[in-house]
Amino acid sequence: MRGTSSLWRRWELPTWGVTVAIYGSWTVLTLGWATVPIWVAVPAMGWLLAWHGSLQHETIHGHPTRNRWINSSLGGVPLAIWLPYELYRSSHIVHHRDEDLTIPAVDPESYYVPADDWMKATGVTRALLVFNHTLLGRFTVGPAICLWRFYPAEMKALARGEHVGAWILHLVPLAGVVAWLAWCGVPAWAYAIAVYLSISITMIRSFAEHKAAQEATGRTAVIEAAWPMAILFLYNNLHARHHARPDLPWFDLAAFHRSQPEWKGLAYRGYTDVLGRFLWKPVDRPVRFMDLA
Repeated sequence: MRGTSSLWRRWELPTWGVTVAIYGSWTVLTLGWATVPIWVAVPAMGWLLAWHGSLQHETIHGHPTRNRWINSSLGGVPLAIWLPYELYRSSHIVHHRDEDLTIPAVDPESYYVPADDWMKATGVTRALLVFNHTLLGRFTVGPAICLWRFYPAEMKALARGEHVGAWILHLVPLAGVVAWLAWCGVPAWAYAIAVYLSISITMIRSFAEHKAAQEATGRTAVIEAAWPMAILFLYNNLHARHHARPDLPWFDLAAFHRSQPEWKGLAYRGYTDVLGRFLWKPVDRPVRFMDLA
């Protein structure tokens, strides 16, 4: 048994299993798209694309191999279309500078806005930002806000000659993905809805995992999720533990969490707990409060 367990971890077989499951399921679903009711196919694809995003996150952190090229090849297939893998990789590495967590324009995954921007915002914009800090808002309009911010910023970066290589690495395999979808007869509108839904699902995870706070233990949460959400997010719901040990593969995070002293920081009993607290109520003010001090 020890030899089997050692082999399991040395070769990171669970991650390879997830990789085969995601790409295999995506292939089967696209090939059989015409035979599946649309109300089943679109949510299933949204779930798969969100799961693929979790796999991409895992490859960014050096799994399942020690070879970055192999990991990037596994995670970089642009199934969700909208985000170049290399841009995600570089921004996520910056996000792991824990001293900068939640700071707008410094932490690229922050949902807060600087105090100056808040003071200049119209009433409609403020209301939208407050709504985006509720779980319902993050799920419904959060992806639209994300895309609205991302693409204009990228157009400006490309105009300055930045990120060109990342977009080339993205667009070349994207052409293959789009050609495959067209050959399988997957309607563009249906796949676009699935992509949007996948961002919404991913935002369920990211919604409560960070919060502006003076104390480090208050900035990153542990969400005690069970199957299937824990598998969907590859245990990234144990987010504070992931930030403490970003080198650990996903299948070791739960054991690492149990082996540590009880987490005394920001914590939730699961996503039903998050839903019950913040479906309509903002998780925090949209303005990072330390900027207002």
